[in-house]
Amino acid sequence: MSWLELIAAGLGILAVWLTVRQNPRCWPIGLIMVLLYAWLFYDWRLYSNLLLQVLFAALQLYGWWQWTRGGERHDGRTVSRLRPAGVLTGLLAGSIGALALGYLMATHTDASSPWLDAALTAFSLVAQLWMAQKRLQCWALWVVVDLCYVAFFLHSGLYLTAALYAAFTLLAISGWLSWRRDPAIWGSR
Repeated sequence: MSWLELIAAGLGILAVWLTVRQNPRCWPIGLIMVLLYAWLFYDWRLYSNLLLQVLFAALQLYGWWQWTRGGERHDGRTVSRLRPAGVLTGLLAGSIGALALGYLMATHTDASSPWLDAALTAFSLVAQLWMAQKRLQCWALWVVVDLCYVAFFLHSGLYLTAALYAAFTLLAISGWLSWRRDPAIWGSR
């Protein structure tokens, strides 16, 4: 456990807590967090997660723009639901991404857990994209992904990060419950 890991974990909790409350400050705080985690994952040789953090940095900027300037009137997005076809498309993209990235990591790197790391990376990207677009289903996917991350990090001996993802799981449940109560959700698809 390092100071860098403690700072990144604290920023992560703050960023997700702000996300649950639909506060756009979640995005710049999340950007700092993912950059810190990119450095940590490089040190831990979790290359898919390193790649994930780099992509998350781009998605943090995209989400910040969507939440403040996106939508039909360019005044920020409101919470909405994906149609079943959109959910299936996202899950299919996650599956294809997991297979492709897993193969690359297993055959071209010394990654410590290439297939599981790749799967969690791919589905995290789907969940983050849905979050940037304020899709309610992001929270359900985050619950599943975060629970898998808890087990993965416990197995890897990264106990503070496992605890962080346990907290993320609880925040994702809170996000699901909070966003379901948003009046915008009942008028959208």
